[in-house]
This record gives sequence, C-alpha cells and structure tokens, in this order.
Amino acid sequence: MSEIKEIEEAVKKLSEEDLRKFRAWFASYDADIWDKQVEYDAASGKLNEMANEALSEYKEGKAREL
Repeated sequence: MSEIKEIEEAVKKLSEEDLRKFRAWFASYDADIWDKQVEYDAASGKLNEMANEALSEYKEGKAREL
C-alpha cells in the first residue's frame, strides 16, 4: 500500500473530534507552504510581470473597488 493510501485510510478512521483537529492542522500547514512559495516566487522575480501588468491596468483606470 502506498503512503498516500495509508494516510487516507488513517484519516477515514479518525473520530469527528480528531478529524476536526486534523483539518485545522492541515489547513494551517498548507497555508504555510503556500506562503513560503509566494515569498519565494516574489523574491525570485517570478511575479514581477503580473505585478507590472496589474499596476499598468490600475494606472489606466481599468481597476475597480472590491
């Protein structure tokens, strides 16, 4: 059995309370990974083109308030 399948089976066996705790932990864990990736992409210049495009559109009046 693969590691993923083992994890899936273990999650299925969790009580409601443990599943709630696991969801909260995993959401936080996943958000941390996402934040680190965005920080890396920003530092490496990977987001520059999108940022420049967004700023240009804003300056041209193409943006609207949310």
